[in-house]
Amino acid sequence: MSDSKVSRFLPWVLIAIVAFIFLQSLPYKFSGHAETKIIFMTIGEWMNGLGLSSIGELFGQYGGYLIGSLELVAVILLLLPKTRFYGALLGLGLMSGAIFFHLFTPLGVVRTIDDAGNTDGGVLFIMACIAWVSSAVLAYLNRPGKS
Repeated sequence: MSDSKVSRFLPWVLIAIVAFIFLQSLPYKFSGHAETKIIFMTIGEWMNGLGLSSIGELFGQYGGYLIGSLELVAVILLLLPKTRFYGALLGLGLMSGAIFFHLFTPLGVVRTIDDAGNTDGGVLFIMACIAWVSSAVLAYLNRPGKS
């Protein structure tokens, strides 16, 4: 495959990866699904423990809606060539936050997904890492001023 075909094809593959990861989670985030509640309440409680109770309470209750909305905006920006760089930066920022919370809070890499204590086996963390790498490459490929 020639370089020009790769340069045309690769961004769309990366966009599809990020879009899939972000869009497949929206029904969970927007419906207040139990998994989403566990994730954002865990982070909210962690924030409370740091003395950020007002932010922690809000994040625990509304974080899923906020993050889901921002992920949707990122996908829309990625689909438009003129805003692709900004969509990639937004995706990179969102996934940086997700990776941080998985690594440095009680949420953990392998997280609990229900009240019975079942886990996701680290799938959500792996998906965040894949979306992070894809967003980073897209930001590089679409950086302003590139020749």
